[in-house]
Amino acid sequence: MAGFAVRLRLYQQEGNKLMEMISSKRQEKAMKNIATVALMLNLGVAGIYAQQRSVNMTFSGTSANSTINLQQPGTSNSEDNSAGNGTLGPFTFRNVRAIPNAPQPSSSCSGPTKIHFLSVVGSGVFHFQDGSLLTVNLIQGDDCIDFAAPVAHCTMTFRITGGTGRFTGASGTLTLTEAVVVVLADAFNNPVFFAATGEFTGTVSGGAMH
Repeated sequence: MAGFAVRLRLYQQEGNKLMEMISSKRQEKAMKNIATVALMLNLGVAGIYAQQRSVNMTFSGTSANSTINLQQPGTSNSEDNSAGNGTLGPFTFRNVRAIPNAPQPSSSCSGPTKIHFLSVVGSGVFHFQDGSLLTVNLIQGDDCIDFAAPVAHCTMTFRITGGTGRFTGASGTLTLTEAVVVVLADAFNNPVFFAATGEFTGTVSGGAMH
């Protein structure tokens, strides 16, 4: 009986060790599963932030000379103020750029009643209803003025430089196309105040855009 008791105690000890090993492996497996889930969640969040979203937004607004002077030689400073809606929600947009005083030739804007102006310096800010800002730098702007129409067709390409709120860390490219008409001229019959309608198209990457 004494021998049996000793063997029973040894069996119980070995059994306890085995259960501890099984429990330890289960805990290790559980921790690995938790780590895997956490990694997948992080990758999912990263995917949301890294997504690329197509943008289409319409707007209307006004344009006039700007009180901001960009100090670019041989240029005048123009400012656009507009409001609109679209893919990213309701917004306002303010853009300031330097436009050369002398026209430049263009194959897409030619004819006896047309002149073309090219601009490469400027920036703009979108302000959205939730308070988020989206900032852009002008890559190139083309203004084709048709005196016979009379209307100006303008195209501006912007590089997204970042923002705040849901656009923190955003990047991408947006293109503005608009039609502009004269609303008011000065005493010398020079156009000084304009109305514009148009749209933004392009893509926005990064940020939490939902």
